[in-house]
Amino acid sequence: MAQKKEMKGREFTMGNVRIIEVKQSIFEDNNQDAERLRAQLKEEKTFLLNLMSSPGSGKTSTLLQLASRMKDKVKMGVMEADIDSAVDAETMQKAGISSIQIHTGGMCHLDADMTRQGINEFHTKDMDFVVLENVGNLVCPAEFDTGACMNMTILSVPEGHDKPLKYPLMYQVCDLLVINKIDVMDYFDFDKDKVVEYAKMRNPKMDIIFVSAKTGEGMDELAQYLLDKIKAWNEN
Repeated sequence: MAQKKEMKGREFTMGNVRIIEVKQSIFEDNNQDAERLRAQLKEEKTFLLNLMSSPGSGKTSTLLQLASRMKDKVKMGVMEADIDSAVDAETMQKAGISSIQIHTGGMCHLDADMTRQGINEFHTKDMDFVVLENVGNLVCPAEFDTGACMNMTILSVPEGHDKPLKYPLMYQVCDLLVINKIDVMDYFDFDKDKVVEYAKMRNPKMDIIFVSAKTGEGMDELAQYLLDKIKAWNEN
């Protein structure tokens, strides 16, 4: 007998079995939480940047470079997210940047509610600029709106210029792509023009900045870019 499939919103039947599309419900609820968090941040005049990338791309070293250029211009804090350990938060604190560590309990991403818990515990009302350094992963973090004002991803040269083709959602949801480790570009088969082409294929509106967290090249441009975004967020 042919199975009957009758759609009922987020529920449908297949034969005699009732199917509940939990994933869709989770995303819908998370998106609503994210909008509420953005409204809270807007009221508090706090700019939250969701920073995503694969492990080893240079998230923490990039933040250290940015902090040295921005901490005297804005009140800055960093929320480090990891499955375990507090290594990154300790690194930021040693550099004089307020930070907390968020443990995800084995989850490979943060959602809006988890981000809100971090925001509330961190007391960000007194901060102008907060960076959420998401779990190192090119898949899961891109699926969940954290409530951030802006999404940024880092792609390091050793990873290859084809990553936007392999992980489309990450590049679709990001407002800014930072290409890191350009100081070693001559040692890798990395095509600068191709990475721009592939990234723009996923998101034509995405901005792209090339930097080296080791030498500091491009960091002034990146810091000014973020300062301009923070100013616009507070004025609009």
